[in-house]
Amino acid sequence: MRAKLSYTVSAIVLVFYFVLVGDRGVLLIADGRPVTVAFGVAVLVLPLIGAWFLWHTTQFARQAGRLGRELEAEGGLPVDELTRTPSGRIDRASADAVFARRQAETEAAPDDWRNWFRLAVAYFDARDTPRARKAMQRAIRLHDAEAAAGPVGAAPRAAEDPR
Repeated sequence: MRAKLSYTVSAIVLVFYFVLVGDRGVLLIADGRPVTVAFGVAVLVLPLIGAWFLWHTTQFARQAGRLGRELEAEGGLPVDELTRTPSGRIDRASADAVFARRQAETEAAPDDWRNWFRLAVAYFDARDTPRARKAMQRAIRLHDAEAAAGPVGAAPRAAEDPR
């Protein structure tokens, strides 16, 4: 809950910043002189890139949360079995051992989004955030493909007559 609140506050502050900077960019463009128009366009690019990044990051977090809730409902969330240092940090050897197990599970069933979700958590625990994100993106793609295909063993739906 704390992470969600922090993310929300950060997103609100960023949107406020985007509005302020965007307003200044519009004012520079409205001035009409070539130099201020060029600066105005340059100033508008930053909030546009930031808004795009914020949108995609928020979508990723929502999709990962949806998968986490579904996996929790199935009883398949990974159990926290990591040992921690006295300061509360995850012990590297413990994270490596759990990661090796999760990687073997994923290699054994590479088309199961659940394994990719658990592997993403193991990457995150091992402090490899870029690979954690890629593994979670793979889990999301596999989950969405599975959902689009329908339940396993279900007969394909007949196409409806458009007449």
